[in-house]
Amino acid sequence: MILHCDLDAFYASVEQVLNPELAGKAVIVGGDPRKRGVVSAASYEARAFGVHSAMPLSTAVQLCPHGIFVPPHFEVYGRYSKQVFDIYRSHTPLVEPMSLDEAFLDLTGTECGQGPAAQVARCIQAEVKSATSLDVSIGIATSKVVAKVASDLHKPRGFTEVPPGQEASFLAPLPLRRLPGLGPSAEERLAPLGLRTIGDLAALPIEELLRRLGKLGFQLWEFAHGIDQRPVSPPGDPKSISRETTFDRDLDDVGRLELVLRNLAQHSAKSMRDHGLCCRTVNLKLRYENFETMTRSHSLPRPTVLEDEIVGEILQLFRQAYDRKRKVRLLGAGVSNFSRGSQQLGLFDEPPSKQAAITASLDRIRDKFGWQALTVGPTEEIEQRDWRREDLSE
Repeated sequence: MILHCDLDAFYASVEQVLNPELAGKAVIVGGDPRKRGVVSAASYEARAFGVHSAMPLSTAVQLCPHGIFVPPHFEVYGRYSKQVFDIYRSHTPLVEPMSLDEAFLDLTGTECGQGPAAQVARCIQAEVKSATSLDVSIGIATSKVVAKVASDLHKPRGFTEVPPGQEASFLAPLPLRRLPGLGPSAEERLAPLGLRTIGDLAALPIEELLRRLGKLGFQLWEFAHGIDQRPVSPPGDPKSISRETTFDRDLDDVGRLELVLRNLAQHSAKSMRDHGLCCRTVNLKLRYENFETMTRSHSLPRPTVLEDEIVGEILQLFRQAYDRKRKVRLLGAGVSNFSRGSQQLGLFDEPPSKQAAITASLDRIRDKFGWQALTVGPTEEIEQRDWRREDLSE
């Protein structure tokens, strides 16, 4: 028995808990609507006006001019998330986080100790509410895909249980878009078939789906029948770590762009070291004023933890990729291709003792006195607007 637990309007709900005057009002998390950025979360009162996450703030203020716009507080959301996940793990060790506000739980085999899955789910809802004042919607099913669809049906504080054997009949009348894994591209390729419901998709011959969608067609055919063999897997190390920011005005000042990129790279490298990891690959994300986005990656000859090396490699990627005739809307810097342990050296390499000592000292000072206490090279405060981060906290 698998649970999909999804905190309702998480960021916005936390803001309403922190400031009771916001309760029952249209709260939009994302910052100043006069600045460029996107909606991180919207309360249900704001959603009634069509506001949703990832929407430009400028669009949100047009749809909901009376909305209350607040800046995101990621550290606070992280603390609330940890409280909730501690509750999840008190019921089962098999907890797979999908984001700060969403997780799968596997309760299979716990019935003797805790009772039926529905009883445990109700208990979880009550414990989360008592500990945090937040609501969580829960779907219960025999597979992850069906549990996820179920949790989304009756928000907020939804509760839907799909009995074993009824997965396909539960999914069949639902709109096609509710099926996880069916993105805009796949939907466009299926449009000529005139499909409306998940049942319509399930009724198609699997050969037709394979012809139109390749391997994805097989997965969607299984999902439409309620078949999902994926286990609930507790997380290991992050696959990538990145930071990005969107500028209030498009920029073509190379000095300012490199200054911001340096800062983003330093934050990514520090987060990586906090996880006890080394990286082999550095990554750049660059979005121009017309929304054209390019990504560039470079693999190093050996894994590294050194901040100076990581920053230098990302800046080099930027200098090679950036078209100086164009203005930049967004910059991002990241690291990936991780391994555990300290930096590895080649046979004829000198130990990077000086740079390693500098990096370690930087980390200790930042941990004790804050990020701005000491850094390498010029720096300035930037507003973090990467509302979805790959390196989820434990």
